[in-house]
Amino acid sequence: RIEDWVSQGHERKEIAVLYRSNAQSRQFEEQLIARGVPYRVYGGLRFFERAEIKDALAYLRMISNPMDDTSFDRSINHPPRGLGQKSVDQIREYARHNNLSLWSAAGEMIASNQLTARSKTAVISYIDLILALQQQSLELSLSDQIKISIENSGLVEHFAKDKTEKGDARRENLQELIGAGKSYEIEQANTLENISVLDAFLSHAALEAGEGQADDWEDCVQLMTMHSVKGLEFPLVFLVGME
Repeated sequence: RIEDWVSQGHERKEIAVLYRSNAQSRQFEEQLIARGVPYRVYGGLRFFERAEIKDALAYLRMISNPMDDTSFDRSINHPPRGLGQKSVDQIREYARHNNLSLWSAAGEMIASNQLTARSKTAVISYIDLILALQQQSLELSLSDQIKISIENSGLVEHFAKDKTEKGDARRENLQELIGAGKSYEIEQANTLENISVLDAFLSHAALEAGEGQADDWEDCVQLMTMHSVKGLEFPLVFLVGME
């Protein structure tokens, strides 16, 4: 145990947890945070800080609250849906000028024909997608809500176009997010009051992303892939998830 190692006069930075792929870091991050143990993901970002996870969470937040401007901004044209930057800027300006959310501004601009035909089609497609995801999510488990969001949004298909190792890692991370949802729902069964499991999960994700990694100078456990560890040495090594 980490506590035993430290109590014997050793340092946490002498400990390495090695796994097959970056997507596997999430479960160890979660447990280390819960136990107040500082750590770093060597050569990478924490799970909830990874770009593809932020993309997926943006769609989930839009399902929960379409008035979330940050999530609207991140998801409106990702994956690309034929919406030019000029049109996005027009929506932002209209929202600012009229003191509206981006979602409301987009709706009003469609109704008043203030977008080009191509941009209008793209924005309508996006709005229809979010409304459809909201409707489909009503009777689904959290993991299924995540699954249909990353699939129907086009994120899975988008990252599948990248045939490199990086593309594979991003798809694995998205699949791990589904697993995170399933685990969270099981752990929180019958404990949530006056809040949906989706909202609770989004709060949980925001909290974990906000914790931050330990700084380079801190004595912390090292998490990394087998590939990343090449050339490094640690007195205490855990090999996990190698199957």
